Amino acid sequence: MLQRIREDIQTVFAKDPAANTWWEVLFCYPGLHAVWLHRLAHWLWQHRLRFLGRFLSHVSRLLTGVDIHPGARIGRRFFIDHGMGVVIGETAEIGDDVLVYQGAVLGGTTTRKGKRHPTIGNDVVIGAGAILLGPITVGDGARIGAGSVVIKPVPAGVTVVGVPGRIAGVEDSDPARNHLQHDRLPDPVLRALSELQRRQGELEDRIHELERALSGGARPPEDVLRERVTEQSIRQALRTVIDPEVGINVVDLGLIKEVHVNGNRVEVQMVLTSPTCPLADTLVEQVRHRAMSVAGRHSVEVTLLDEPWRWDRFASADCDLTAIAQRTEGQISR
Repeated sequence: MLQRIREDIQTVFAKDPAANTWWEVLFCYPGLHAVWLHRLAHWLWQHRLRFLGRFLSHVSRLLTGVDIHPGARIGRRFFIDHGMGVVIGETAEIGDDVLVYQGAVLGGTTTRKGKRHPTIGNDVVIGAGAILLGPITVGDGARIGAGSVVIKPVPAGVTVVGVPGRIAGVEDSDPARNHLQHDRLPDPVLRALSELQRRQGELEDRIHELERALSGGARPPEDVLRERVTEQSIRQALRTVIDPEVGINVVDLGLIKEVHVNGNRVEVQMVLTSPTCPLADTLVEQVRHRAMSVAGRHSVEVTLLDEPWRWDRFASADCDLTAIAQRTEGQISR
């Protein structure tokens, strides 16, 4: 028993950088206290002392804010960070080295007896406010993003985000990483929208080539093409590129700062809505591709400026958001 207590305290130091001393961990971590009380309640439950086990879990809930049914099975080195609001149902099973943040729920979806709560593998991280429902299985090394609602089985080693939860990526294989990187959660919806925009741009280019071929027109000479390449024409083409995070085209949004046409070279200077803009590389590539559709054989370079973008500056500008949305819809439909 003393060895398990020492192991639990070492787990707190390994998974919580705020832990300073053994005394602090021993007396000031309700998640740790909830795990210890659960072990005693679970022992009572297994030895048919159901009322005592249930009553002890009730007392533990009052003291720690963590509601763990005494019938739940929990592995070693299990840590609940902060703890308040965590709910773990009767038939839940949790493996070793699992980290759970505050507000997480392992709940059931039926009133019938039997297995009705999730089974969690080893080395799993469940983010704050995540809800896992039903007799689903979460594979080893999976990461459940904060606020996600998971109702389907989760394969090993993947990240799940959203409502309902969707697989958004595969985790790296570094065994030393045992925390959820909240600032690097991918967004599958934004990724899908960005891919659709890219495919739309490719289809528009093919349509333009077919129209030119059907009309019997040859490709204009380089000097004629150069005359057509203007800042205005490029900005107009870039209105078809939609920022997937905001849903407004990059020109009206103010992300395109400067467009320079100099001989055979075109330079587009742009900023991002935030330094951690999702799919920034894909957005930059879409801008370059649309500029190329106008510039032809010109060399196109897209430069990201180290300049902050402010939404309040855009919102206070003299622009009609409804008109922008309607114009963007029309451009996409065309």
